[in-house]
Amino acid sequence: MFRSNPLKAKLVRGEAALGAWSTWTHAASIELMAMAGYDAIIIDHEHGLGGLAETQACLQALSAHPTAGLVRIPSADPVYIKRILDIGVEGIMVPGVEDAETARAMVAACRYPPQGTRGSAYGIARASNYGLAAERYRDSGAAELLIIAQIESVAGVLAVDEIAAVDGIDMLFVGPFDLSGSLGKLGRFDDPEVRDTIAKAEAAIRQRDDVWFGALPSLDRSAAEMVADGVQFVANRSDGTLIRDAAVADVGDFRLTLKGMAPQ
Repeated sequence: MFRSNPLKAKLVRGEAALGAWSTWTHAASIELMAMAGYDAIIIDHEHGLGGLAETQACLQALSAHPTAGLVRIPSADPVYIKRILDIGVEGIMVPGVEDAETARAMVAACRYPPQGTRGSAYGIARASNYGLAAERYRDSGAAELLIIAQIESVAGVLAVDEIAAVDGIDMLFVGPFDLSGSLGKLGRFDDPEVRDTIAKAEAAIRQRDDVWFGALPSLDRSAAEMVADGVQFVANRSDGTLIRDAAVADVGDFRLTLKGMAPQ
C-alpha cells in the first residue's frame, strides 16, 4: 500500500524511533509487533528465512498500522532491489557498505530514470497499489523511501563521510557484530579496540547533519541509552529473540516455582 512513510515522517519531526527485526518473515508475528507499537519492522533477507511472497504478506499486515515495513537485502544487487521495491517496502537496508560507489549504486537502483536506473513496473506493482496510484508513486515514491547504508567494517567507518555525502542516502546504521568481526574480534565487546572502533563510527555519524543515525544497541547500552547518545533509530529485538527469551523465562519461572513447592 503506497502511503506516507511513517518512520521517515517521525525522523523528520526529530523524534526517536524504535524498530525490531523479523528473521521469521511471518505475517502474524509482524502484525503483533506492529500492534505492540514498534515504529518499524526490518524484515531480514540477509539472515532471515523468508522470500518475496512471505515478505509481501508481512507488508500487507503492516499496512493497517503506523509501522514502516523495511527490508534488509543481502547486497546492493539492483535486480534484488527492484523486486523488493515493487512489492511495496518503505525502506531498504544494504549491509556492509564500504564506499561511495556502492552507496551511489544503491540509490540509483531505487530511482526511476532519469534520476536512476530502476526498471519500471509502476503500472502494475503492489508498490503503486497495483497501478491504482501509478503516477503518484512514479513521481513521489522515491521521496517516501528510506535508504539505509549499514556500516559494519573498519573500511566502512573510514568511509563514513563519503557514504553519507551521496545524495539519496538517508541513514547510516552501525552494525557492531560484523564491525567487531572485521577487526578479527567477533563479539568481543570488552576489547578496547572494538569499543574504540564502535565509538569512532558513532562519532563520525553524529557529526553529519545530512543523514540520520541508526544502530543496534552496543557497549552495554539499552535502546534508550543509545538515543541519549545521539542515535535516532534503534533496532534491537527480533521476533525470534522476543519469543525465545519469553519462553526461557516462562520455563525457568515454572521450574523455580516447582522447586520452591517441593517438600523439604
